Amino acid sequence: MKISRTTLVVLLAGAALTACADPGDEPTAGPSSTTAGPSPTAAAPVTSQPDPGPSTSPSRPDPTWKGGPSTPPGVGGTTVTGTIRAGVEPNCLLLDDHLLVGGPRDVLTPGTRVEVTGRPEPGMMTTCQQGTPFVVESARRA
Repeated sequence: MKISRTTLVVLLAGAALTACADPGDEPTAGPSSTTAGPSPTAAAPVTSQPDPGPSTSPSRPDPTWKGGPSTPPGVGGTTVTGTIRAGVEPNCLLLDDHLLVGGPRDVLTPGTRVEVTGRPEPGMMTTCQQGTPFVVESARRA
């Protein structure tokens, strides 16, 4: 039996799309009447992971915000005071061993002594190769 390249590409694309479908996207009716016989390719079983919950990515800082009084840290929050230094990668700011993520960039500049409130996010992926990511909730000059 000879299968044309176009037919093979269509079958493989269909198998790939079927393997990527959400488990909730399965049809409620029986098998389709347009296919006859077994599929020439077997799709790998789909495994799902638990929902990670709400996103923990920080919101963008308000560019008009000029700092202000420090707010008490929320649940799991921490306040860190020190002098900001530049990281080895562009736009990476460090405070002690913390990589500052988010916050008002007009306040968070290298060489400035600041008080920063936020929470550490050790599992967060960043492009900076230094420090433990620390999501900034508020910052002020110290």
